[in-house]
Amino acid sequence: MRKLYILAVFFLSIQPVVFAQQKQVTVEEIYAGEFRTEGMEALRSMNNGKQYTVLNFDRATRATSIDKYDYRTLKKVETIVSSEDLDAIDNFMSYQFSDDESQIILSTEIEPIFRRSTLGIFYVYDIASKKLTKISDEKIQEPTLSPNGEKVAYVKENNLYVMDLKSNTTKQITTDGEKNKIINGITDWVYEEEFAFVRAFQWNSNGTKIAFLRFDETDVPEFSMDVYGTELYPQQHVFKYPKAGENNAVVTLHMWDVATGNISNIDLGDAYYVPRIKWMNDPNSLSVQTINRHQNHLKLHMVNAKTNAVKLLLEENDAAYVDVTDNLTFLADDSFIWTSEKDGWNHIYLYGSDGKLMNQITKGDWEVTKYYGYDQNDDKIYYQSTENGSINRGIYSIESNGKNKKALAVSAGTNSASFSTDFTYFINTFSSADTPPVFTLHKALNGKKVKDIKDNSALLNKLKGYAVAPKEFSTISVNGNDLNMYMIKPVDFDPSKKYPLFMYQYSGPGSQNVSNSWMGANDYWHQSLVAQGYIVACVDGRGTGFKGRDFKKVTQKELGKFEVEDQIAAAQKLSELPYIDEERTGIWGWSYGGFMSTNCILKGNDTFEMAIAVAPVTSWAFYDTIYTERYMQTPQENPSGYDDNSPFNYPEMLKGKYLLIHGSGDDNVHVQNTMRMVEALIQANKQFEWAIYPDNNHGIYGGNTRVHLFNKMTNFVKDNL
Repeated sequence: MRKLYILAVFFLSIQPVVFAQQKQVTVEEIYAGEFRTEGMEALRSMNNGKQYTVLNFDRATRATSIDKYDYRTLKKVETIVSSEDLDAIDNFMSYQFSDDESQIILSTEIEPIFRRSTLGIFYVYDIASKKLTKISDEKIQEPTLSPNGEKVAYVKENNLYVMDLKSNTTKQITTDGEKNKIINGITDWVYEEEFAFVRAFQWNSNGTKIAFLRFDETDVPEFSMDVYGTELYPQQHVFKYPKAGENNAVVTLHMWDVATGNISNIDLGDAYYVPRIKWMNDPNSLSVQTINRHQNHLKLHMVNAKTNAVKLLLEENDAAYVDVTDNLTFLADDSFIWTSEKDGWNHIYLYGSDGKLMNQITKGDWEVTKYYGYDQNDDKIYYQSTENGSINRGIYSIESNGKNKKALAVSAGTNSASFSTDFTYFINTFSSADTPPVFTLHKALNGKKVKDIKDNSALLNKLKGYAVAPKEFSTISVNGNDLNMYMIKPVDFDPSKKYPLFMYQYSGPGSQNVSNSWMGANDYWHQSLVAQGYIVACVDGRGTGFKGRDFKKVTQKELGKFEVEDQIAAAQKLSELPYIDEERTGIWGWSYGGFMSTNCILKGNDTFEMAIAVAPVTSWAFYDTIYTERYMQTPQENPSGYDDNSPFNYPEMLKGKYLLIHGSGDDNVHVQNTMRMVEALIQANKQFEWAIYPDNNHGIYGGNTRVHLFNKMTNFVKDNL
């Protein structure tokens, strides 16, 4: 065997301290919230840039309040509104200010629809008069105030409505909305899931027009799921879901004029998807992004709202695909900020209002990971990037000419910022693998810390009583690449002993699991296993993100090929370590990670002895158009790409122990994936374990569900690894 090379190893500052009676983390504690971190919920900067608001919840009274704080002193200035003072509301779950901050939309009785969409009862609260106005007696979606705060637009039963708050009258704008057929102003399932937005209407800057998208789902195939519930007969949930290669909704752009009440139709030519609409500062200029079905040719258009004329501002082409983001920002003169991977790394560009490139602002072999905004007064662009290492995140500023870059918060770990409206201050949230979130106030111009706000020292002290081991970050060289990796060893690790290896990964395009950030629920579960004598490792293989365009897009048209090869090769190399028992290697993952772990135990059947797959894709032909075709094109165009990595096509390769888990109510990765895998294994006469969680969606949670699930997984690991 080849010699093992693990490069660039560095250990975090946390050192395990062995206490006489260190406890093991339990699944019950994890999901009872014993290790919950303190945070700052729903923080909004006020227009004056000197104050911010936070949504606070009083656990004793069950009341919620919007409280205003001063950036400089961090002291509470006032309570803007509390549910205790509102007769009609027991509590509210979120809030949204009008542009002038004179009114607030309060949400109550929220119920989820899909991942991002919800229904609810909403109220408008007038701060000066303390008047509370109910928008609708029925549950609605996405209420949004006009810029002057006089009207609120919303969607009910797939139609767009506008309520006049002065006259307390409501006008129905569209009338053709119909479930599983026509949607106005709200996205369909696949846009919501893959383009990550729900509200598909927007007011212009002076409130004289609303631009909205209309989805015609007539020709989209229906998917149905039985919902078992508690009644004598189950119900069927039927919704439109375009699987790879099938028909998508026909999406069109329209404009409603407030004064005339007329709706105009905008001709976008051969546009296939319309993933973003955004008004410019000019109230008669609307930006529209369109992209072709292969998602490798994106166009940014400007629509003249007076004439409905459409002008092309810029185009992006890529041999693989072009990412859709929310980074487009219009400056005062409607020149704009744009991010692109066109030089091989994700960077910030400045364009004139005519769409001509003015300059590339950031450059280098690193990625801009968040664009925070532009301070026109000081000519400062604020962003987050991987300049301090691909597993870290730092906060920086730079001028629009690409000069005078400043590092504002770059400690090794993950820094993220929330800027005041006038860019005087930012609140930095810092965490690392050994430091739970710490909140600090900084000056934006130089990054100087003004004061501490909040930390999680109480959680750190609590964890001293538990057997919690540090993550050891490194890179591992396999298949010609140095891949980011972490490993967790038992607190009482003995290099002369042999330990079973349990690998965790996700591996989806552009994802990252190996990051220098604080623990999530899965990390705590891994700590529980490590305390019981396992070594846990995670490797981000080819196709994952933040290491440049080519590394991320190498998996194009072959999802599951290179990623699986990298996990197998990494497991083989790690098995050469003297303290790893090469006969006891397992792997697990959820969703894309379940697809990966399933393929690994089949294609790597001489490497992995055990695998757990939760809610896995087992054929990309079963998954949705936008996600799947972005990376695979259609099954008709790329049949081998689909078939060669669909695990139910080679069930006879199973040798090890395999646990397959799914929720029967998964609207995202349908339980059909698991049923086809189960049938293939049965016909191949292969023994395996499986579990179905009734009516659970892709997250498989609620009540004791997560506790049951992770205890089942724990027992499977202990019995088979």
